[in-house]
Amino acid sequence: MKTSSIVLGLALLISVSCQDKSENKSTSQELPILGERYVDENKDTVYHRIADFAFVNQLGDSVKNGDVAGKIYVADFFFTSCPTICPIMKKEMLRVHENFKDNPDFKILSHSIDPTHDTPAVLKDYAEKLGVEDASTWNFLTGDQEKIFEIGQTSYLTTAMADQLEPGGFLHSGAFLLVDGQGRIRGVYDGTKSDQVDRLLSDIPKLLEK
Repeated sequence: MKTSSIVLGLALLISVSCQDKSENKSTSQELPILGERYVDENKDTVYHRIADFAFVNQLGDSVKNGDVAGKIYVADFFFTSCPTICPIMKKEMLRVHENFKDNPDFKILSHSIDPTHDTPAVLKDYAEKLGVEDASTWNFLTGDQEKIFEIGQTSYLTTAMADQLEPGGFLHSGAFLLVDGQGRIRGVYDGTKSDQVDRLLSDIPKLLEK
């Protein structure tokens, strides 16, 4: 994995987390579009978007970017045997799930960075222990490890990688990433902090209402 991708992801997370508190409340109805952008030959602004993907969820069903096209979703990276921040993240993500599980235009994509261990069966058991009985809203995804690392670092601009020096053998951030219907990142939130997840809960409707 390219170090620059990791640095970019960390820089994005830090820049968002360190904003002024009044800005973090997201009082404006219009959320920012995050990531690099450029102006093409037609003088149109081209924004950073999540790349095409194809993974498998806890039910063994294929989940592709087309399945979330036009929908608002929150993405994160974890692994089921994580001994550090993952239990906190999943407790906070449950709050998100409970608030929006009945909205057909909202999804959650949780990507396992340990697909060797985290098979669909393992993810299904993990989801059920959290109280998530189906995948209608919350998909726990597994697949090719390098592709998961790549999409984490280059598309979601977050940290997702193997590191034997870290507890559990992996390094990942606690970021929850809010993505709009066009595949653009509209917010980054620390999934280990309730106040940041509160902000996420208030930002999601701003996109759903559009």
